[in-house]
Formats: sequence, structure tokens, C-alpha cells
Amino acid sequence: MVKTVIWFIYFGIYLLGTVPALIKVKRLDQQGRIPERDRIIYETAQRWAQRLVNLTGARIQVIGKENIPAEGPVLFVSNHQGNFDIPILLGFIDKPKAFIAKKELKKIPILCTWMEYMQCVFIDRGDPRQSLKAINRGAELLKEGYSQVIFPEGTRSEDGTMGEFKPGSLKLALKAKVPIIPVTIKGAYDMMPKGEWKIRAAKVEVIISPAVLTENLSMKESNELTENVKNIIESNLDYAYKH
Repeated sequence: MVKTVIWFIYFGIYLLGTVPALIKVKRLDQQGRIPERDRIIYETAQRWAQRLVNLTGARIQVIGKENIPAEGPVLFVSNHQGNFDIPILLGFIDKPKAFIAKKELKKIPILCTWMEYMQCVFIDRGDPRQSLKAINRGAELLKEGYSQVIFPEGTRSEDGTMGEFKPGSLKLALKAKVPIIPVTIKGAYDMMPKGEWKIRAAKVEVIISPAVLTENLSMKESNELTENVKNIIESNLDYAYKH
């Protein structure tokens, strides 16, 4: 429990410490110096995420980095094991990215402003109309060159196993015609199981599978895309939690 208390104190203090960088980001945004703005955002966010994860004592192993295209936007599609999935992907996958994130994160001061500048999209899982708008906005950002991460299950795992993907959750990749990068997170569930607040050290594997191209797909291939990507991600999981 001591580790958990220290972690949350560090979270708040470090977040406050990013305010000067955030002020600089706002100024660069107003001046239209977008590449410089984006560089500072990514470097600050990645460094913060790495430190938050390292403070837990977790050991992160990333497998398949060579499957991430060096150029151009992609849609990372990942299973959702727990609260640490976002900092793990942000800190340990070395490509600028934003997130299709739950609207509840907008309630965290400073963090929500950083996420807005990162080009994150906030989604209301209880409002289908707003969810559609969020997906369309995500597609626009992909077309503008900003990679995105989506968790198609829509919520964290109850027991470490994968749930069903929400219908239409991968439409933004089809709309933007960008590659999908399937990502499997194994072990992050152990860091903070859903419904608990105690932080534990864990061994976490992040497995990056080869890209799934979305250009020139037939109607049949488009309809099967969600299930195919889900199968790729799930094939890299072992259900030690349940079996």
C-alpha cells in the first residue's frame, strides 16, 4: 500500500511540474509552430509515462517493434487489461500517438489539457451518437497524420481475458485508410486488477503484430476486419488468469 500512496503523490506532483511545458505548448500552438509543439508534447508525455510505469516496479518487454512503420499514421488496436495500459503504450512504444479515451479522463485537470493537445478523442460509451462522432473525429486526425490508439473492448478486463470488440470500433481505420497495428498487452492486469487500487509490480509483455492493411479491401474483408484483428491480438494471450 505504501507503494500505491507514493505513486499517487508522484503522479500529482509530476503532473503539476509539467505546467511550464504546457504553457510553452499553448504558446507554440497559438504561433502555429505545430511540429515544435508536437515534439514537446510527445517527449513530455513519453517521459512522464515511463516514470509512472517504472515507479510501480513493473518490467516491460516490447516484442515486435520492427512491425511499426517508421513513417505515416497508424491505428494501434489493443486489448485493455487495466489502468496502466495507456502509460505503457505511451511510454514504451516509440511512435507519437494519441488515444480514443473515455470521457471520464476529462475530469483530471492538466492531464485533460495535455490529452487535448496530443489530439486525443474523448468518447462517451453510453451515447451511441457521440461515439460515432468520436470515431469520425479519430478518422480525421489519422488523415492529418496523428496516430491513434483504440481499445475496442470499450472497458478494462474483469479477469485479464479479452472481451468482445464493440461493433464499428475499427471504422476509423477504414475511413482513413491507414494500417492497423494489432497490440497484445499481457500482464498489465496484475498491476492493478479492476476494482482495486493497490499497485503491484508485474512482468508485462507488449506484443506488436504485423500491420493489417485497410486499403482496397473487399466488402467481405471489411466486414471481417474486426474479428480478424481480434483473433490476432487474442492469439498472443495466454489465459493464466482463468484457466
